[in-house]
Amino acid sequence: MYPAHLAAAAAAGAPAPGPGFLSPTGVEIAFLLVGLATLGAAVITVTTKQLVHAALWLVVALGGIAVEYLLLTAEFIAWVQVLIYLGSVVVLLLFGLMLTKAPIGRSPDADSGNRWVALGVAGAAGAALVWVVTDAFRTTWIDLDGPAQGSTKVSGEILFQHWVLPFEALSVLLLAALIGAIVLSRRNTPAEDAADAAARAGTQKGQS
Repeated sequence: MYPAHLAAAAAAGAPAPGPGFLSPTGVEIAFLLVGLATLGAAVITVTTKQLVHAALWLVVALGGIAVEYLLLTAEFIAWVQVLIYLGSVVVLLLFGLMLTKAPIGRSPDADSGNRWVALGVAGAAGAALVWVVTDAFRTTWIDLDGPAQGSTKVSGEILFQHWVLPFEALSVLLLAALIGAIVLSRRNTPAEDAADAAARAGTQKGQS
């Protein structure tokens, strides 16, 4: 049975109002729960002092975003999220940690001392993002039971026509990060330089 206001709207011939926040569906509840889990993983990523743990928690955060895309019936974007970010970016980060000989345990020197400044900037950016998205989609509802609004063809055309320059810039940035990690891994520490110099001196002394 319809509520009174829905029955009155139907009798008057007016379209029934959309879903409300007081009557969420199962998909909306799942979206909220996954969003909270993703937010928690993101917070742990930027607060933990163990670099490897931060990379692994980043996997959880990016995977949660992919699940959110699936719940929004954007399967193509979800799999791109998995292939590009989980399959490439996180692997690149882990390779960078291994090549630069980053410590596996806690890293007290990983804190730059600008935590409160970073927190303020992140809070302001998050508030601005929430305000912009809320203002743009305040009266927009997604029909999860209807046909998908965007296809792979449309998404590909938009990505490689209108966003091709940022896409290529991101690929160059990732390549530069990998090259930088390789360069840093080839540098010796002062102790290793001293050991190499001592070894060369010993070799030359033995030859003479």
